[in-house]
Amino acid sequence: MSARKGSKVSTDGGGSFGVNPFAGLHTAGLPRGRRAGAGPGPAGQATPSKKSMGRVEVRREKTGRGGKTVTTLREFPAHLPLGTLEAMTLDLKKTCACGGTLKGRVIELQGDVRDRACAELDARGFQAVRAGG
Repeated sequence: MSARKGSKVSTDGGGSFGVNPFAGLHTAGLPRGRRAGAGPGPAGQATPSKKSMGRVEVRREKTGRGGKTVTTLREFPAHLPLGTLEAMTLDLKKTCACGGTLKGRVIELQGDVRDRACAELDARGFQAVRAGG
């Protein structure tokens, strides 16, 4: 069908758009007035909440670094192996588009990248807490 100036497309629900992907959906069996996933399920069990992998402090530091700003991520859970922290350091450096290193159990990222680091940690299941100023 060629589009011409002045030609109109019918929006009355006719068959010109093809198959309606929502035609097969129905609400039979769903309770009225309830949002999906809210509260206990039909068997009286609560819906499982997203379990946090642990609390991580995200802090911006400049002290003792020659005026350079560094974002530090510390207080990782003790059950997390160093190999996982090394891999996470590489991924955070790529995501935040910056340099960085792992010193002990503290990840140091160059620059003020707290927002991007918090978003990545949240996506990985950690509870990112902005600490300090």
